[in-house]
Amino acid sequence: MPLTVLAELVCASTSPSGRRWSWILQGSILGPVLFNVLTNDLDTGVKCTLSKFADNTKLGGAVDSIEGSTALQRDLGGLESWAITNPMKFNQSKCWILHLGQGNPGYTHKLGDERLESSPAERDLWVWVDGKLNMSQQCALAAKRANGALGCIQHSVAGWSRDVTVPLYTALVRPHLEHCVQFWAPPCKKDIELLDCVQRRVTNMVKGLNGQTYKEQLRSLGLFSLMKTRLRGDLITAYTFLKGSSEREGTDLLSLVTSDRTRGDGMKLHQEKFRLDVRKRFFPERVVSHWNRLPREVVTAPSLPEFKEGLDNGLGHMV
Repeated sequence: MPLTVLAELVCASTSPSGRRWSWILQGSILGPVLFNVLTNDLDTGVKCTLSKFADNTKLGGAVDSIEGSTALQRDLGGLESWAITNPMKFNQSKCWILHLGQGNPGYTHKLGDERLESSPAERDLWVWVDGKLNMSQQCALAAKRANGALGCIQHSVAGWSRDVTVPLYTALVRPHLEHCVQFWAPPCKKDIELLDCVQRRVTNMVKGLNGQTYKEQLRSLGLFSLMKTRLRGDLITAYTFLKGSSEREGTDLLSLVTSDRTRGDGMKLHQEKFRLDVRKRFFPERVVSHWNRLPREVVTAPSLPEFKEGLDNGLGHMV
């Protein structure tokens, strides 16, 4: 279904009483609290999907018909009215439209009297997404950041022993390759290899591992390949949704098989049918087959630490 997301940055210029808050330092504890108080009722009357994070606001909705476009424009008008009522303003120079989905009609919309321009890609919480949900741009950015961090370490550390390499890599480099990876996990081979090159660079720098294959180097350092690391993160996230603190949200994201004829542990996931290949890349689809292959004692683990321990023991046979 075609979807349009309008990325907007809300600028708090004045308070409802007209007093300016310019004396509040950016990065202070009081600043975000006051901002949240002022923008708490921003979504009042909004029918489409409104997402708020700090000073970033995103409005999205299905626009596969004139009615959908009209509904989105109506909510935009409501946001503009809210800004006028609470003397605040939207930063028009940072407001864009991102059209998602095949056959998106690309309707135009306005915020106030100004027409919003369309954007080929947008960044949300440091993750780049384009209109075709292609993650190549995000993979390239993640690899660039990881290589930059690795270069700084390489120029700062004299010896690359195993005891030094693994802690520095896992703490300073690999987080760049794993930030929100459940959302942007690379499906294309070229993107997978681009990320793998970063970890290969690390293993080749360790003293005493020259002449070994990449798999042997990983085994010597006690590391997983990035593909296994991403799979491990997917399965841990699935466990958290199904049995952890996010259990209520997990019922909407992942569905258990309820048939009485199903053998096993009662924790098998239902595989949804999808028409487009891009659908199988999404987390709720790609995690199902791997989850259903986990042993009974792993998926029924009573706690997350026990689940991780069982998962690590059996992960080597999964991919």
